[in-house]
Amino acid sequence: MAINVHTKWLGAGAFGTCLIVLMALSVSASGVYSNEDGPLPHRTDLTLEDRIRVAAVLEPPDDYTVAQSFEAMSGGAGTFTGTPDGNAFSRFLQNITFEQQSDFHVGDSLFTKLWVSSPSSTQASDGLGPLFNARSCQSCHLKDGRGHPPVDMNDSAISMFLRLSVPPRTEAEFAALESRAMLRIPEPTYGGQFQDLAVPGLQAEGRMVIEYTEEEVVLADGEVVSLRRPTYSVADLGFGPMDPDVMLSPRVAPPMIGLGLIEAIHPGDIFAHADPDDADGDGISGRPSWVMSDATGELALGLFGWKGSNPTVRQQSAGAFLGDIGISTPDAANPYGDCTENQDACLAMTSGVQERLGDTEAPDPVLDLVTFYASNLAVPMRRDVEDPIVLRGKQLFHGVGCASCHTPSYVTSRNAATEAHQFQLIWPYSDFLLHDMGEGLADNRPVGDASGTEWKTPPLWGIGLTETVNGHTQFLHDGRARSLLEAVLWHGGEAQNARDAVVAMQTEDRDALIRFLESL
Repeated sequence: MAINVHTKWLGAGAFGTCLIVLMALSVSASGVYSNEDGPLPHRTDLTLEDRIRVAAVLEPPDDYTVAQSFEAMSGGAGTFTGTPDGNAFSRFLQNITFEQQSDFHVGDSLFTKLWVSSPSSTQASDGLGPLFNARSCQSCHLKDGRGHPPVDMNDSAISMFLRLSVPPRTEAEFAALESRAMLRIPEPTYGGQFQDLAVPGLQAEGRMVIEYTEEEVVLADGEVVSLRRPTYSVADLGFGPMDPDVMLSPRVAPPMIGLGLIEAIHPGDIFAHADPDDADGDGISGRPSWVMSDATGELALGLFGWKGSNPTVRQQSAGAFLGDIGISTPDAANPYGDCTENQDACLAMTSGVQERLGDTEAPDPVLDLVTFYASNLAVPMRRDVEDPIVLRGKQLFHGVGCASCHTPSYVTSRNAATEAHQFQLIWPYSDFLLHDMGEGLADNRPVGDASGTEWKTPPLWGIGLTETVNGHTQFLHDGRARSLLEAVLWHGGEAQNARDAVVAMQTEDRDALIRFLESL
């Protein structure tokens, strides 16, 4: 028995459907397909025909003179297709229902809401802090986009903070890290996050200090690029000295777009790109980040955060409420946020918990709505996908090995929790795995499975609109790179060969590569 060559339609984008030609296949002797037959056997959410279609549409391009089908629709059918402006990252997925749009807008209002210290006449907004980094989610994710380090000491329009931890020292601490019951050991006095703001009547933990040194890189065509290497420290400590072994790691807020679509990627598609022992010898050895799920109490694939420390948008959101703003939710119920037992003055402050509203400062359905909002922010449509220079840059992107980590596309699971996220052809440009990026980018602070030199590959979709949305071009986990070229030149470790290939390019090719990145 055989299946004849025929055509099928794969829904992939607002332009309708994408025609995929299926090749003739033979069935097993029994006449019944097992899931091991055909491509993508891990995709148990798909039929055999689905898997054949998906495998075909995810094939790398063999012709770089034309754009791939639906390549411009970065977020599938939910892609925002309007003219990109300063609000390009704040649109809802275009394929959610009218009723869901209402939930999205309510979630948006909570995302932008300014929380206040307790007690206050605005009781529904009580609970800020006592120690915090921002008064709202939007304060860090300005216009749902990318944060940046401070321009000077008086710059308050930043969205950057320091993570803190110390090495394990006791058997219990080693065991907690080994079992993933903890991702890292907080600094005993200052906790897991350095907080530079505090409610009235309480001293902040201090301030972050950044010092830069400039380092020149000479490219093959003679162009000189200056990279700024940051050094981080803290000053004006409000609660005494820090542990001498404290490890500091900076973080800027990443863009919010496409998070729900990322969560809808089938884990097997991510595992398929993992090669922890570099079995294929290409120098790339990405591996999954395994973290504890607060919802299930079991290990789950870490997808969110610069080191893949959270498995879901909801867990990431609850952690941000608690650590960034000091607001308790049903999933993270401590009303004192990141205050430690060594910060008596912090623990003595009034919390925002009000019995008539619930037992947390942000009771149900606040976290539900914010999670829905964060999960349904649309990815903007790509620009200039047919431009010959952009297509040349795309060919170079693949040719030098960038796509080995920045995996271009996926088709999401048919079993995704939200219908709008199901079976969508998306283009995030990430494998969502941990990679050793070398000493140049190292923070030397392990988190869960991630070592001090490893980072999760960040998605590139929307990166070309950073200046349009956020008014700057500062990239990487700490914003040290002032341009896309600088960001590339900071790559090391597993990405060293790709970086060196860019250094060796002539101006025309390097400009084409950057043009391609700007089109994403």
